[in-house]
Amino acid sequence: MLLSVPATSANLGPGLDVLGLSLDFRNEFHITRAKETSVEILGEGQGVQRFLADNMFVKIFRKTLESIGAEDEARNGHFHFRFCNKIPVSRGMGSSSAVIIGAITAAYKLANRPIDRNEILRQALAYEPHPDNITPAAVGGFTMSMLGTGADSGKVIYIKHAMPSYLRAVMVIPNRSTSTKYSRQTLPKKYSSHEVVFNMSHTSILCAAIMQEKWDMLALASRDKLHQERRMRQYPILFSVQKCALENGALMSTLSGSGSSFFNLCLADDMSHLLQSLQERFYRFRVVPMRLDNDGLIITDEKL
Repeated sequence: MLLSVPATSANLGPGLDVLGLSLDFRNEFHITRAKETSVEILGEGQGVQRFLADNMFVKIFRKTLESIGAEDEARNGHFHFRFCNKIPVSRGMGSSSAVIIGAITAAYKLANRPIDRNEILRQALAYEPHPDNITPAAVGGFTMSMLGTGADSGKVIYIKHAMPSYLRAVMVIPNRSTSTKYSRQTLPKKYSSHEVVFNMSHTSILCAAIMQEKWDMLALASRDKLHQERRMRQYPILFSVQKCALENGALMSTLSGSGSSFFNLCLADDMSHLLQSLQERFYRFRVVPMRLDNDGLIITDEKL
């Protein structure tokens, strides 16, 4: 079996735990039957012993098999897991969400269950309670997500918008990891009504501007008062990254997830200039151009 899951950029400024965007920058998961279970990692995470000894994908894969009634496969099945990883670990680009969506999907395919992306997302909430990353990882595009209540409790409710092909992302990826759990602990437990209204208004305009392709409104609409600046203060050079991007063709420039990566959206015609400007200024960081993704999870080979 071969499947792939894209990287994502979540929050997108004011859309804390709500907005997400899928990037055409993928982790591939190859699974074959074997006489004994083994794990091989290429790319990001290669050579990291803890990823081999206590692999998150393998654990979620087996737990999902048990939860959907394939207990014998979960306990006695042996597989070779080969991971070809592009998504940086702990850099705010959805590496954990890619693993979660990939592992759950692989278990469903092995158990010959239909792939219902809504059900995959429901299962994913057990491992990631905030839907802003898992949703675009599963369905692609620009997504607005929330947790269901009442009769929809336990579900991810979302709207997906396909992004046009003439846009590009330029990701600035520092050589410093960020713990999402720690980063969330730096945020206040209470916000003022001014801060909340500011973010509600900016999130609303940001969503409308993207869906109506009013790109000139994104720089203003992507401002935030709830989380971004507080998180960036832990790594002040990110303020310079944002300033440089906005001065050199970025339509918007936002902390990706909880960081440390920075997401910069631009028109394809402006990408080369933006890319060069960021590479020259932040030569110690990885600066990577990417297309946007509208597919999300892809299963290339279903044989196992």
